Amino acid sequence: MVAIIKPGKSLRRAFQYNENKIGEGVAKLLSMENFPFGVESHTYLRLKMLEKVAALRPDVAVNSVHISLNFSPDEQLSNEKMESIARDYMERIGFGDQPYLIYRHNDAGHDHCHIVTTNVTLNADRISLHHLGILKSEPARIELEKKYGLVKAEDHKKDLFSLKPVDAKKVRYGKIYTKRAIGNVLAEVLANFKFTSLPELNAVLNLYNVHAERGEEGSRLYRFNGLQYRVLDADGETVGTPIKASLFHDRPTLKNLEKLFVKNDVARQQYKKRLQTSISFMLKSKRPKSLQELKALLHREGIRLIPRLNKDGIIYGITYVDLKTKCVFNGSALGKQFSAKALLESIHLATDKGIPGAIISPHKSIATTSKPYSQPDKLNRGFDTNQQNFNNEKSLLELLTQYEFAASSVPYEWRKKKRKKKRKIS
Repeated sequence: MVAIIKPGKSLRRAFQYNENKIGEGVAKLLSMENFPFGVESHTYLRLKMLEKVAALRPDVAVNSVHISLNFSPDEQLSNEKMESIARDYMERIGFGDQPYLIYRHNDAGHDHCHIVTTNVTLNADRISLHHLGILKSEPARIELEKKYGLVKAEDHKKDLFSLKPVDAKKVRYGKIYTKRAIGNVLAEVLANFKFTSLPELNAVLNLYNVHAERGEEGSRLYRFNGLQYRVLDADGETVGTPIKASLFHDRPTLKNLEKLFVKNDVARQQYKKRLQTSISFMLKSKRPKSLQELKALLHREGIRLIPRLNKDGIIYGITYVDLKTKCVFNGSALGKQFSAKALLESIHLATDKGIPGAIISPHKSIATTSKPYSQPDKLNRGFDTNQQNFNNEKSLLELLTQYEFAASSVPYEWRKKKRKKKRKIS
């Protein structure tokens, strides 16, 4: 069994997520615990009860607790057993006296249930959520696995939550599968990958056959900063019906993504050096002769090289996705030598047949004639020839061991103050 706890600031959002699943025919309300009325009551009353309890402590901002209990695909649990496990779990983590709802979901390849409750008690106390997973949830999970003979989380957790590309063929069966499949990909990518722009996000999403789009410039969707998600087929073409970002549980709207961009830019900096070193190593030691060869070399290191093309099929940029550190960088963000123009010139692709000789802006469509790499055009190359040759002559050892520039090797605060010489009194 795997337990996932998601604290939040909106009881209504967690509640509606599960009620919408019932409306789609892929969920069922198993039980209502510590409510003054039964399951047959109106939906509105269930939400109102939870919100009234949470309102007892208006100073508690995070008052929503959304829990999912996931079981192995090899286990087929009855409604009664799943309900019993959920009750036992809530008792062990200190929520046994709280009003909570238990929903069984049937929209995945494994049995699982969702629990919606609040951490504000009927006595207007607050149940601490700090380290709830480590201190209470994990011990409860281990005890319940033994008590009910469940498959241990360590035996199936990796298989249960492995992210797989969306099957474009199933999209045609209906909108419910499309939303669920896209939602699974978004939940994994947004929580774990560090990207700082929509193109960088799409570089990751496209690996799993999902694409985020703002619509054409001037369209209603674009003018109101809207965002929608679509499924891609094997050829990279969109299929199925687009789904608005606001319809997903985590609300991956453009406004919320922009907050992530700022946060991720700081978080990814510590992994920048690994990516720079890996790419430089492959270029210096393996000397690839084509972009496909370089892509294959980086693929072995868990790095995906993704060219960005304009409408004329000309490469104007390159994005790198590091699957080991879960970081995404545009070439220019890594450094000038990792940009599309510099990279293609370094592997002599500027003169290969079938490869564009000029790397141009996505807003331009005029390609200039290319010249051999050994004699780059001074107007187009943007850097000094002697400096480039000097960099190429550096050995691999020097590349890997070179110091980063620093204004001073010793911080100012650590420097010893010079002793002032005493004046001699004559």
